[in-house]
Amino acid sequence: MTLALDSAAQDLLFREARTANTFTGEPVTDEQVQAIHDLVKYGPTAFNQQPLRVVLVRTPEGRERLVRHMAEGNKAKTSTAPLVAILAADNEFHEELPAQFPVFPQAKDVIFAERPVREKSAALNAALQAGYFIIGVRAAGLAAGPMTGFDADGIEKEFFADGEHSVLAVVNIGRPGADSWAPRNPRLTYDEVVTTV
Repeated sequence: MTLALDSAAQDLLFREARTANTFTGEPVTDEQVQAIHDLVKYGPTAFNQQPLRVVLVRTPEGRERLVRHMAEGNKAKTSTAPLVAILAADNEFHEELPAQFPVFPQAKDVIFAERPVREKSAALNAALQAGYFIIGVRAAGLAAGPMTGFDADGIEKEFFADGEHSVLAVVNIGRPGADSWAPRNPRLTYDEVVTTV
């Protein structure tokens, strides 16, 4: 056994986990989402920055506001998922760095003073955190349906009127329903991905 994680956990998080397209009506609780956050907040990022912001869309009014910005093929499943999360990068994450990275509190001004630098770093590190979030959803025994088919500008104006956030993904969350999975697509082999120098 070369991995410390047992086979059942490996299956839950990776091998058997799939992108869900349908869900049961079982609700996803705030307690479940808090448990997911409390687990995945420890995932590594550069300078311990934490730019990911999550908007939970629970109300019918919020769902309607979101669905109108989704691509046609994503509207129905986003309308019916028990919970939908909008994942965005906070481009002003650097304001929190003195507390998050106390070993070098000057990073806020020395490294991240310029907006283009912050946006690039926020996009990369929030994307890492989005990956952790999806694994956390799976660790909670739920399925995630992450999507990037949407009008990002529309969602940003609708849900992040401050202009300081960049939407990365919309994730449907719940227990998988009937016929939830499409056939698994191929993955690259180890030799296609890994080289040694």
